[in-house]
Amino acid sequence: MARPVTLFTGQWADLPLKELAPLARSMGYDGLELACWGDHFNVQEALKSASYVKDKRKLLEQHGLQCFAIGAHLVGQAVCDLIDERHQAIVSEEIWGDGEPEGVRQRAAREMQDTARAAAKFGVKTVTGFTGSSVWHANYAFPPTTQAFWDKGFADFARRWTPILDVFESVDVNFALEVHPTEIAFDIASSQRAVEAVKGHRRFGFNFDPSHLGYQGVDYIKFIRTFPDRVYNAHMKDVWWNKGDGTVGVFGGHTSFGDARRFWDFRSVGRGMIDFESLIVALNDIGYAGPLSVEWEDSRMDRVHGATESAAFCKRLDFKPAAGAFDAVFDKSKQGGMAGSTA
Repeated sequence: MARPVTLFTGQWADLPLKELAPLARSMGYDGLELACWGDHFNVQEALKSASYVKDKRKLLEQHGLQCFAIGAHLVGQAVCDLIDERHQAIVSEEIWGDGEPEGVRQRAAREMQDTARAAAKFGVKTVTGFTGSSVWHANYAFPPTTQAFWDKGFADFARRWTPILDVFESVDVNFALEVHPTEIAFDIASSQRAVEAVKGHRRFGFNFDPSHLGYQGVDYIKFIRTFPDRVYNAHMKDVWWNKGDGTVGVFGGHTSFGDARRFWDFRSVGRGMIDFESLIVALNDIGYAGPLSVEWEDSRMDRVHGATESAAFCKRLDFKPAAGAFDAVFDKSKQGGMAGSTA
């Protein structure tokens, strides 16, 4: 195995960490990517209490687990979004406050800055998460949408996120956006535009997740090769698409996950349509040495069964990159021993 296989805990936040940690180990994981919700990682507690981060590390170590990243998806979503009642369910009461949209966005931005500081204190170099978007609602481009309209959205993203990224820089931590519908970046083109918007800020990169690209028709292997220096984390998540009954298209038809009519749905790792073999090759080619973090989602499968098989799948699939060219042995100058001898 070339890389540690970790479990993103966002979908397991109903379990306290003291229960999830031994379970994760028993399922075959080497570590956890801790979500900043449930009781898995509390940003403000981490900043206030030295014992808090020590106790978290101790709990993980007791079960032979590492942590390379923390996930701040929910609060990050509120930084740029057009806030509505749905956000109240995913952010804390302190960030929601009175629900006035701009107040929510500003409090979320401050929490993201604090998340960078907490990550540094905890000893991790990466925060994964979302950015939200003020222009996602205009994605279909009707009423007619000009490039100038979208430019405003990317300018809003840059205005709100550059000060956040500057804090990440000050504490030597990277922010890894999970490229995803509803974010400022959801495919290769919008990701390039997002990088340009923040003037190539070196702390802005990506949490590569092929599942959100595949069903859109985006070449997820090309994504890796397009951003070789900005893949800061990798989620292993599977999906199938074009498997519904023709009732629902790629936009989802306002159906829920698990509805048999859907055009696409998430699957346990190895049971969907993502080409993980090519994915590992591409990650090796760009020199990605971080964890393979399973984000397990499958509406039709028991999660312990699914997460267990996903860990085994990733460990079986992963391999170390070559130390050199396989055909170098044909070059006599590079052969050892009695190179050139016919004896």
